[in-house]
Amino acid sequence: MLDEHEWQVILPDLTAGMQQIKDHRRRHNLPIQEAKDPVYGGGALEHYFQLTGYRETKVEALWHHRLAKHGPPCRGCGKPLRTPRAAFCAACGLAST
Repeated sequence: MLDEHEWQVILPDLTAGMQQIKDHRRRHNLPIQEAKDPVYGGGALEHYFQLTGYRETKVEALWHHRLAKHGPPCRGCGKPLRTPRAAFCAACGLAST
């Protein structure tokens, strides 16, 4: 999971990658998936590895690795709740209140 400072390091690469996809698609008249594969995510994935030491292979997953999108740690198992407003822990089922 990325804290807000780390997220700010990754975010410019993610948004620049979306623009690269649009440009590549326009230049080569490609469907979105074909335009995405060669250009999207290299910088963001590398920054993620530098920050965490984990080699993520799917750039789309990085959008979900932001700690602020999740709730506090569960009182039972310690895993983050799925959302800040979660009523129970998806991992162990303990009520969050």
